[in-house]
Amino acid sequence: MTENPDDILTRLPARLKEARRAKGLSLEAVANLSGVSRSMVSQIERGESSPTISTLWNLTRALQVDFAGLLEEANSANQIEVLRKSEVPSIDNMGQNCRIRILSPPEEAGGHEVYDIEFDKDGALNSQPHARGAREQLTVLEGAVRVTSGTAVSDLQKGDTARYAADVVHSIVANGAARVFLIVKNA
Repeated sequence: MTENPDDILTRLPARLKEARRAKGLSLEAVANLSGVSRSMVSQIERGESSPTISTLWNLTRALQVDFAGLLEEANSANQIEVLRKSEVPSIDNMGQNCRIRILSPPEEAGGHEVYDIEFDKDGALNSQPHARGAREQLTVLEGAVRVTSGTAVSDLQKGDTARYAADVVHSIVANGAARVFLIVKNA
């Protein structure tokens, strides 16, 4: 059965808004992630403007949904959400000589965050205190690192796990190339 294009255009604004809210993102956050202005995102969600293919592409990438996903009925019971390596968001402007891949879904930001961090030689990630009560759990997958939390310091090797306060100044410094799996849990 062929879809009526008018039905699709009628459903699109509500589906975009639902997808944004499901990810726990504000209009501003979607604008920052997609490069589409906040006012345009708002107009699209209210059905006052129809997005171009380019704009829709940017929005679906930011919301981590596909075109079809916006138009399908919501039924995630029999689905597996997969992000290929090239689709996993990363932060490249934080830390020194390190690459941070964000493994947790966007709606978990500020709550329970999961990262895969690769350090080059002399790589470091120095962090200011997170919210009061925040904790981190780090497991070394490759190489060796030194973790500092407040005045506490611990050297870790491949396979070691450390749990420490993240509501104080803390850092991860690599001894040569290293890779860690980091979980941040804010209180």
